[in-house]
Amino acid sequence: MKRSIVWFKTDLRLHDNETLVKAIAKSEEIIPVYCFDDAQFEITEYGFQKTGSFRAQFLLEAVSDLDKNLRELGSGLIILKGKPEVEIPKIVQEYNAYKVFAKREVTYEENQIEDLVESELFKLRCEFETFSTSTLYHAEDLPFSIKDIPDVFTNFRKKTEKDATIRTVFEKPLSIKSPIIPPINLPTLNDLGLANIPIDSRAVLPFEGGETKALERVNHYFFETKSISNYKETRNGMVGSNYSSKFSAWLALGCLSPRELYFELKKYEAQYEANESTYWLVFELLWRDYFRFMMKKYHVKFFQQNGIQNKGIAVNKHNSTILKSWIDGKTGVDFVDANMIELKLTGFMSNRGRQNVASYLCNDLKLDWRYGAAYFEQQLIDYDVCSNWGNWAYLAGVGNDPRGNRYFNIEKQAQDYDKNKAFRNLWLLK
Repeated sequence: MKRSIVWFKTDLRLHDNETLVKAIAKSEEIIPVYCFDDAQFEITEYGFQKTGSFRAQFLLEAVSDLDKNLRELGSGLIILKGKPEVEIPKIVQEYNAYKVFAKREVTYEENQIEDLVESELFKLRCEFETFSTSTLYHAEDLPFSIKDIPDVFTNFRKKTEKDATIRTVFEKPLSIKSPIIPPINLPTLNDLGLANIPIDSRAVLPFEGGETKALERVNHYFFETKSISNYKETRNGMVGSNYSSKFSAWLALGCLSPRELYFELKKYEAQYEANESTYWLVFELLWRDYFRFMMKKYHVKFFQQNGIQNKGIAVNKHNSTILKSWIDGKTGVDFVDANMIELKLTGFMSNRGRQNVASYLCNDLKLDWRYGAAYFEQQLIDYDVCSNWGNWAYLAGVGNDPRGNRYFNIEKQAQDYDKNKAFRNLWLLK
């Protein structure tokens, strides 16, 4: 029996999943697995949990939904917990699998784990094949090699839009042949060393993980409300569920494919209208691609204080009391505080808020930007390693910003984007 393992990671979906489609085509039976990696639930060097409760809850929901969707096709999901380089080879031996199929990684820690898994599989004479499934544009279709990608986004965007095409999506499988897979055995938050923290009722959206909810959200934002037609005008909003698409959380875990999103958008444009707002969503997806390709180009440099520019920046000696006042929304700057309270209580913050609180930490408090990035890593439901660290480096002036240091005048920003104090009153008034 020619069996293979499909190792799901941040590609928790059945639609447009090349890894899954290729595994089915090249195997008589497949065994889908998901591994809760112990390393993802440790305390980082910055003193934060690598994965906080909000993120973990969303992940558990996404994994559970994937299992449900796999079972509808005759398969299911085996849950592993531990180190992938230990657990994946064990399951290979148990099922006598000839190959492991997985999503390709681009970031430093994830690459290290991939290498460890591959070397353990090599000892078992088991092949390891990876596919790039996270971006709108495939890396092989770009009009430049990774090492030659422009360090300025606008140059990347213009040439890519002009010279590259977006591949069509992979159809969702109609059925999957697997051995009998026992009922899912999901860990609890407690098993992962985390507390169950209910999300505050003021949250912009009751985020729920999984491909099912992701596709519902796309349908809601595009076809039910047509909110996408006003996206460019409303995207800097801060209150409510539809000022922005909120797709980021599902994109981060791969419950939603950027290409699937793109082609749904094309359907919307054909049926209703194409305007600057519909284009702007593609523009944002391009930013997401860009940070992923930049990570591939610069590797570990994105996680160093001097960033990809290797530029020394003036920072104050680390002060945990000042950092805590920023985290707790007790800086005395109401616009910063309201945003930080929203993040603390819900695991989400608007894009406008993120830029302001990051600028405040870097420019006003002059703290090491990596503490801010690490706190976001713990807290954000939509945490994506490339976008998070790429954006923080950008705001700190050590990333892809050609203008260098980006200082936000917080008072002016508050006046421009929260004129009537609706957002601040929501989060600051008891």
